[in-house]
Amino acid sequence: MDRGESTAYRAAGVDYGTLDAGKRSALSEALATSTLLARRGGDAIDASRGEPAFVFELAGRTFAFVLEGLGTKSMIARATQEQLGVNAFAAVAYDTVAAIVNDLSCVGALPLVVNAYFATGSSQWYRDEPRQAALLAGWREGCEAAGATWGGGESPSLPGLVAEAEIELAGCAVGVVPDAGGAILGERLEHGDEIVIVASSGLHANGSSLARMIADQLPAGYATKLPSGREFGEALLDRSVIYVPLVEALLERALPIHYLSHITGHGLLKLMRPRRELSYRLHALPPIPEVLEFLVSRAKLPPRAAYSTLNMGCGFAVYCASGSGPEVVRAARDLGLSAQVAGAVEAGPRRVILEPVDVTFESGELDLGP
Repeated sequence: MDRGESTAYRAAGVDYGTLDAGKRSALSEALATSTLLARRGGDAIDASRGEPAFVFELAGRTFAFVLEGLGTKSMIARATQEQLGVNAFAAVAYDTVAAIVNDLSCVGALPLVVNAYFATGSSQWYRDEPRQAALLAGWREGCEAAGATWGGGESPSLPGLVAEAEIELAGCAVGVVPDAGGAILGERLEHGDEIVIVASSGLHANGSSLARMIADQLPAGYATKLPSGREFGEALLDRSVIYVPLVEALLERALPIHYLSHITGHGLLKLMRPRRELSYRLHALPPIPEVLEFLVSRAKLPPRAAYSTLNMGCGFAVYCASGSGPEVVRAARDLGLSAQVAGAVEAGPRRVILEPVDVTFESGELDLGP
């Protein structure tokens, strides 16, 4: 099984092997432009290449920039609206902002401005005024939760490129690294560091293609009842967690944070995103949200595939100096987030060891850049 991914997920149209090869090529081309920033008085921090956000210095300050998209989750919102009569476009707009700002915060930057990209297959999409209002309200709520200004954006109509009934949601953001510390890029990671796992709220922004494929296989589609009685579509659209307030709290407390990882595509393979020869061992895992358990069961994913595809209840990872984990957990709980000291960094080859499910991921299974 290539890179631990499931046959089911590739059948849903997502092949990370091909996607990552493209990313590596793009990063190589991008590196060739780094010196151009000096013409404007800035400095590209090339150590951030391949990290969740690009870091640069300008006028004595350190900034970060990111562009992210929601993927196909907006298609779930559209289908759920049709099948269940539920308008969830505020949730998916919020999710898009979450995907953007959570990646930005991984390098220790706090968002300043977020811009939106709403691409429709037809301008007729906006004729549903309650849906449009929900979309805009959700985007604003996401920006407010992240403490960021909504600067503007673009809303093209792309007939023939985007399906007429659909909307593609994406955006970008710029953030600033507080003066008290530098960007968090993993250079301070070391043996003995603790890993705190902060829980997810459900699907978040990864796994939507798999979820849509499973819904197509169910006689009741998104109206299928989960064991709790909730409808499948409703549960898939639970809002993502925005972790920016947590990162801000950790920085304000001046805790020794050595790395931050947003657990999205690739699942817990993301725990070894730092390009370091270190091992990341988890001795505990958070509870799996019901909707993810349902997806794993219906797709018949073994643990290795499940934990390299979905977040499985792990939304964000904080790597901190030995003994600092409990304080990170307290900061998370003060914000109403569930968190636990789940593991530690060890000397050894670059890999992730998930003791509770007896799974080990090796370095060759995650390659996001040069």
